[in-house]
Amino acid sequence: MDIKQIRTLIAIAETGSATKAAELLHLVQPAVSRHIRMLEEECGALLFERERHGMVLTDAGRTLAEYGRRALRELDKARAEIGPAANAISGRLMIGLLASTSNLLATELVARVRAKHPAVTVGINVGYAGNVVQWLEAGEVELALLYDTRASNGLQVEALLDERLYVIGPPGEIDASTPFPLKQLRDRPMILPNAPHGLRSIIEHALAVAGISVDVVAETNALDLQKSLVNKGFGYSILPSSAILDELRDGTLSGAPVGTPDLSRRIVLARAATRRASPVSVAAAPELVGLMKEMVLSGAWPGAAWIGR
Repeated sequence: MDIKQIRTLIAIAETGSATKAAELLHLVQPAVSRHIRMLEEECGALLFERERHGMVLTDAGRTLAEYGRRALRELDKARAEIGPAANAISGRLMIGLLASTSNLLATELVARVRAKHPAVTVGINVGYAGNVVQWLEAGEVELALLYDTRASNGLQVEALLDERLYVIGPPGEIDASTPFPLKQLRDRPMILPNAPHGLRSIIEHALAVAGISVDVVAETNALDLQKSLVNKGFGYSILPSSAILDELRDGTLSGAPVGTPDLSRRIVLARAATRRASPVSVAAAPELVGLMKEMVLSGAWPGAAWIGR
């Protein structure tokens, strides 16, 4: 199999049509059909099922497409590194951001990277910590923010900041001027992230240590839904400060830092230890770290304390 055949496979998978794939790849349709036939012969398996609404990957096709995408990403990075513009940083960089930090960081991060390196295309994947770790391990992102993660055989991490967690409630219910004692959540209705989300583990551990039982009325893996349920009065929640800055400022939620005991999470910058860092990621990492440090030290990230270099 060759690169053209893999690109053809992925083009059909994304468009659902050999005709559309041919247009996308600037090929004639017989060439597209030939590429897929040769792949199927080499793999010894059917890669697509022809259905009424288009072409759909088989299980074998999905497996080959997944590995093919990874291979093409690596080849694209290699091409960018050995390109003719020796003094210019160019290429595509995928960054993984935690759902709670994306609104705070994403727009300004893209602006800063593009301002210094206009030939770089920035891609941002947003998810919870478990998703982001999977993306790192699969090579789908090169840089990522995670929390409460230690270095391992698979990851290199750099601790950046500690961020306080806030108890949040419907508008006007929580006094923002004083910390909220954890014991006051006893038997209150709570909306929490789905297990085994990392934040859920932090919250459950803190409640268990304090001997506090709560009434979990809803669980969700969607941050916006979690905040919406609190806003509508279904219960309370605990979230990092970065996730609720806009809502606290606008008055659509009320909240205060968790007190007695203080509750926080540590955010780290992570890279895959088994992969060579591309010039694009080496150039962009200081922009991300510098942005976060600037926001913490200027007070734009309330509840955060800088611990990085």
